[in-house]
Amino acid sequence: MTGFEQLKLTRQFINALVDMGFTDPTEIQVKAIPSILNGQHVVGIAPTGTGKTAAYGLPLLQMLKYAKGDQIRALVLAPSKELVIQIHEKLAELAKYTDLRVYGIFGGVGPKAQIDQIAKGVDILVATPGRFLEIYLKGKLPTKQIKHLVLDEADKMMDMGFMPQLRNVLEVIPRKRQNLLFSATFSQRVELLSEEFLEFPIRIEVEPQGTPVKRINQRIISAKNRLTKINYLSWIFRDSQLERVIIFTKTREAATAVYHTLENLESGCSRLLHANKGQNFRINSYRDFQEGNVRFLVTTDVVARGIDITDVSHVINFDVPMRYEDYVHRIGRTGRAGKSGESITLIQDDDRWHIKKIEKLIGMSIPQEDLPKEVAVGDFLPGEEKHILREIDRRKKQEDPSFQGAFHEKKKTLMKKGLWKGKKRG
Repeated sequence: MTGFEQLKLTRQFINALVDMGFTDPTEIQVKAIPSILNGQHVVGIAPTGTGKTAAYGLPLLQMLKYAKGDQIRALVLAPSKELVIQIHEKLAELAKYTDLRVYGIFGGVGPKAQIDQIAKGVDILVATPGRFLEIYLKGKLPTKQIKHLVLDEADKMMDMGFMPQLRNVLEVIPRKRQNLLFSATFSQRVELLSEEFLEFPIRIEVEPQGTPVKRINQRIISAKNRLTKINYLSWIFRDSQLERVIIFTKTREAATAVYHTLENLESGCSRLLHANKGQNFRINSYRDFQEGNVRFLVTTDVVARGIDITDVSHVINFDVPMRYEDYVHRIGRTGRAGKSGESITLIQDDDRWHIKKIEKLIGMSIPQEDLPKEVAVGDFLPGEEKHILREIDRRKKQEDPSFQGAFHEKKKTLMKKGLWKGKKRG
């Protein structure tokens, strides 16, 4: 018997898993599937890349068994369009040997085609909360038969301010239902959410919060400024070993700058993906990268959560994330499905304070390396050096309220040495 057969999954789902290349369940799947099949409410906490979608998707599909009627019977809510597409595709692949109908809806495109598809009959609907409510308020989304509700990437939904919309969704679907909440972290806000809409749930946590996948080789490279980072990328991307790479930036402007740098290299095609791009552009960029048509995907944190592309060889953090949990989600795009991966984080002097916080979160020190000699150190952009020094001062003052700033520290040192040439008073 395979591991999935021992979980009492039926043959059509076993066959689909074999087609997808999976023979043994992950830890979250082993622990969650039996409880969900028994009808219990479940809170599942597991790092990215550990199979959370299949952990709730397989038992949901098995409980629904076959297509029935024209009303939705299970609802999966996710925070982003990209994640809705990902979940929809994964569930449809798991259901390939059944007649179960899975469909995904999201904003950014007209609702008419989505309304028409819902009218034909859907068993499992995957949706962003906003688009779900929009179509419901048009009277085109039947909810009376919904018996199962899943909140996927619940922590991200809380960070993105979805709580009012979630409460509105909960008011329009049946109260008698099975509730499932899955997330990579269990923050205080997620805990409050689970207390609000789950009754006596089983909590399943397969690894401590913030633990990165162990197969990822993490390292930090010191870079003086943004142009030095660009020079580093230009140098490293000539390495053919970087087969499929995601580069994360903090802002859309930085993503665009990195993208244009890659366009000028003879190292393979790249795509750009951030929230300011149109829906079709974003979907096409993601799919080109997913299908291996391009080597590089430059993005902001819009795809840091939940996107499952198994062959990502490297993740490069062009900027350090300000939300430290996002570091875990970013690097979790590599090292998936049992494969090894590598993450490289480029840091300036003002990032070191944040790195200490990230290391505390993940419970380990990240090896640090100097900039390779082959990489040229770039000049500071206008105002960049002052911004870095100001940020360093601000962090030092947080840790030591008596700290008066770099200028005062320099003055104090020079005065001790008798080298201070400042103006005398009086």
